[in-house]
Amino acid sequence: MALTKRLLRLPNAFGGAASGLRLLHLSRPAASALPGIQAAQLQKTLTTTPKALVAKEKLVFGHVFTDHMLTIDWTAKSGWAAPQIQPYGPLQIDPCCAVLHYALECFDGLKAYRDTQGKVRLFRPDKNMERLNSSAERLYLPQFDGEQVLACIKELLRTEERWVPHGRGYSLYLRPTMISTENTLGVHRSNSAKLFVIASPCGPYFPTGFKAVSLYCDETNVRAWPGGVGNKKLGANYAPSIGPQVAAEDKGYQQVLWTIGEEYELMEVGTMNLFVYWRNDAGELELVTPPLDGTILPGVTRDSVLELARGWGDFKVSERKITMKQVARASDEGRLLEVFGAGTACVVTPVNRIHFQGTDYHVPLDPADATSQAGPLAARVYDTLFAIQYGEQPSKCDSISLIY
Repeated sequence: MALTKRLLRLPNAFGGAASGLRLLHLSRPAASALPGIQAAQLQKTLTTTPKALVAKEKLVFGHVFTDHMLTIDWTAKSGWAAPQIQPYGPLQIDPCCAVLHYALECFDGLKAYRDTQGKVRLFRPDKNMERLNSSAERLYLPQFDGEQVLACIKELLRTEERWVPHGRGYSLYLRPTMISTENTLGVHRSNSAKLFVIASPCGPYFPTGFKAVSLYCDETNVRAWPGGVGNKKLGANYAPSIGPQVAAEDKGYQQVLWTIGEEYELMEVGTMNLFVYWRNDAGELELVTPPLDGTILPGVTRDSVLELARGWGDFKVSERKITMKQVARASDEGRLLEVFGAGTACVVTPVNRIHFQGTDYHVPLDPADATSQAGPLAARVYDTLFAIQYGEQPSKCDSISLIY
């Protein structure tokens, strides 16, 4: 994050033939004959002091945790140990543990929803397993069988059934995490690791309805760069964003708009994928999001928004580079229609204002309703995804899991 755009303002700085930029293609950790994760070996130790449930109206994201967690240990000598569901509690690690010194950690996030029939369901959880494996591979942490881990997660959900809230907008957030537990100093591959999953009940991101946010386009810091790890969900990607986020808040804005390069190519908004809906230079209605070029996190919600929009066929849908200068010009010319972020926590977050180079560019929301906090497209995406996640509407996705 300390890398500035000035360092990237070089001819063909994004990997063209003339740039001299060499990208190192990492080899995949070698396949192992050691034991993999086996859900059939799952062992349970249940708490004898279950916690009292918190009223769902008082839930704050990430503040309340369930009675149990899933843990699975790995060593280079023995492979994956038997999965354990055990009482939620502190992890015991050595002070020299590599995760504490070299940020050898990755994670993911997904939600369990209770549908209108009272059944618990997961939305495209296979995508989260794929992404977690990809993140672990980049850190040279062990790979795992996603189907087996999902089977363990489903058993954790059965164990924690009472913690899955009822009601549209309520869910149980799941945080799968992998850390190095190597007990030596020095930057090298890990010989031991732990995969664990904790669960936190949460309420609607917008409890009183949509609330559009303002963005501050950071012209100094970058979130990710070519050849980096912007497409992986690593804790090391998030910690450096706190300073720029606080600076944006101090200026009166709610989120950072991340860009890169002389033309300020759009990347992400806060911790979300970014979408721009406009009438492009050719006069076409178009929904645009930055491409997965290695700097953008491949969001599950991002992919779902694209799939929905392409299925509707009402406008052009593009994954391509788009710059803040183009957005500013479109705003000046009255062609900018909507901007929104998309992610697991919020589903969709509308944007009403972007600060760029000393100017606030106001983003239209709903021209038919001056009081609206969301544009028609953002609201349509939000309502459709919610309906699918809560089982109110059938989906073409083949990876929605009913737990029970």
